[in-house]
Amino acid sequence: MAFNKYKRRLRIKRGIRNKIAGTPEKPRLSVFKSNKAIYAQIIDDTKGHTMTAVSSSELGSNGLNIEVSKSVGKKLAEKALASGIERIVFDRNGYLYHGKVKALADGAREGGLKF
Repeated sequence: MAFNKYKRRLRIKRGIRNKIAGTPEKPRLSVFKSNKAIYAQIIDDTKGHTMTAVSSSELGSNGLNIEVSKSVGKKLAEKALASGIERIVFDRNGYLYHGKVKALADGAREGGLKF
């Protein structure tokens, strides 16, 4: 049983990762958020290779909010489509599908990625 936020998120994360995996045809979009930034990367788990990645600090934003998260999702979709990736599996990494994580996913969908 998890007694703090970190252990709870880790337990949920392990459950998610047991169910999904990225392949070359349908890679995994992994999300990580800190207090200052949000990071997203597209990963091929068969090779253990990051195909593309974007962060809010890379976009030059000060602070983290829903609009910044959405722009990170759009930028990631733009990079993914340029490298030939259209379909992905979404890995919320133990975070609730709510707020900034949801905004990133919506931005990626608006950018043209299919979940």
